[in-house]
Amino acid sequence: MLPQEIIRIKRDGGTLAADQIAEFIGGVTRNSVTEGQVAAFCMAVLWRGMSMPERVALTKAMATSGRTMEWRSLNLPGPVLDKHSTGGVGDKTSLVLAPLVAACGGFVPMIAGRGLGHTGGTIDKLDSIAGYNTQADHATFSKVVKTVGCAIIGQTPDLAPADKRIYSIRDTTSTVESIDLITASILSKKIAAGLDCLVMDVKFGNGAFMQDYDKAKALAESIASVATGAGVKTTALLTDMNQVLGRTAGNALEVVECIEWLKGAKPEARMAEVTYALAADLLVLGGLAKDRAEGVAKCEAAIASGAAAEKFAQMVAGLGGPADILESYERHLPKARVRFEVQPAQPGVIAGMDVRAIGVAIVELGGGRAAPGDKIDHAVGLTDFAQIGETIGTGRPLAVVHAQDEATAKAMAAKLLASVSLSADYKITPILREQVAAA
Repeated sequence: MLPQEIIRIKRDGGTLAADQIAEFIGGVTRNSVTEGQVAAFCMAVLWRGMSMPERVALTKAMATSGRTMEWRSLNLPGPVLDKHSTGGVGDKTSLVLAPLVAACGGFVPMIAGRGLGHTGGTIDKLDSIAGYNTQADHATFSKVVKTVGCAIIGQTPDLAPADKRIYSIRDTTSTVESIDLITASILSKKIAAGLDCLVMDVKFGNGAFMQDYDKAKALAESIASVATGAGVKTTALLTDMNQVLGRTAGNALEVVECIEWLKGAKPEARMAEVTYALAADLLVLGGLAKDRAEGVAKCEAAIASGAAAEKFAQMVAGLGGPADILESYERHLPKARVRFEVQPAQPGVIAGMDVRAIGVAIVELGGGRAAPGDKIDHAVGLTDFAQIGETIGTGRPLAVVHAQDEATAKAMAAKLLASVSLSADYKITPILREQVAAA
């Protein structure tokens, strides 16, 4: 069937058969389906939606569009585990979670993504480390997973190649929010990676793609059901993204925050809570902890002993990065020329923030992409970001902007101040809302 006929069926609200979906995705992989046709298909899916059988068929077609990985032949002495997030501003949990889980006996072959829309991407963060190869080949990836316990790379050309092409087009055609496309995109990579268990961090709130809680829950249920049905034990956590996560936002700056936490610095409370919960739930799914409480205790012990930090260092070195990343990280990460404190005209307590606007401002600063081929400035971003309930303007800035020139820094400061509200009347919402399992 012609690609345009498949698009027409979905555009008009019809249901696609599994072989029609497989045919279209095959054309995406072979490049016989044009970029415009991919965009039209994604928009039709966004507007019309897909049934659960269609979602399963789309996910399987994308997962098998290239190489599928297996780990049994390596005789790993632990379960193969992974975590994925729907994205947020300052969301750097993967950088700590992967070595944490490895230090607790799991094996984490994490295939992560780049920034999408207003949110940062794990691969862009790791690309800021001098020498780190986020595009490592299959042999290197497998070797690091086996010897270290964790490895984080981007999609290789032969792993779910259909998803890689569709993903880049979704980012610039306003089709990111589709539950059907998000489910298939995430799970195609995870199923192709040969996982035993998966934990999803599905975010809601004004900084999330799925801002509405009910829609975020529907996505969590979709992912848990499709993945579990495909043989990957999966649960999802619904987590709040009405605040910047952690104290930093921007690629190299987020890496620094994670390294300092791994080395023993006190983490921002919400970032620690969600990271430990996700890691602990993975340990439970993989049979490495009896419940979340025991899982969290194991994670805290892995930080305190330095075991998680050592796993991070081994991963970085194994993927081409510097062997002394823990001791000399400032030497191996880029720095912006200008640091500018953002001070309000009058002091006040932060009562709320427009997290999406903050993410967009970071993209405009150079820390993200407005178009797929844009080059990122890994050095720019924010540090010392204040949280809801904290007072700013009495010696405490809202944040510190890291930019390449003063004019850009001042412009960024104005955008940040416009993105927060100050009031003594505020409410801090919990970051962990609900756990969702397969229906």
